[in-house]
Amino acid sequence: MSLNARLEPVLFLFAGLFGFAGVALAALAAHGGGEAHLAASASAMCLAHAPALLALALGAGRIRTAWLAGLLMIAGTLLFAGDLITLRFTGSGLFPYAAPLGGWAMMLGWLAVSVSAFWRVRA
Repeated sequence: MSLNARLEPVLFLFAGLFGFAGVALAALAAHGGGEAHLAASASAMCLAHAPALLALALGAGRIRTAWLAGLLMIAGTLLFAGDLITLRFTGSGLFPYAAPLGGWAMMLGWLAVSVSAFWRVRA
């Protein structure tokens, strides 16, 4: 069993969790007051990466880099959104540079998707 096949359920899991979190964070941003922009930014990243993870899970058999792209997007979204929400509720982030590190991980995840254009699974 390939790494993509083993990771497929994880991609589905986080696609659903990020979709749920994105909607909940959008509601917090709209109704929560305070530092609403933090929740709005976290919501945007969750809602952007939920369908991307779903697509990676559905295309795992054809996208050779799905496992790498998915793991980078999951880790990046957790770090980025987690840091912003921790900052929103506690006044301090997860650790220094957690959000930028998460942002870089998400960007590298998207680059991993683009690499699959040149490194294709033979049909």
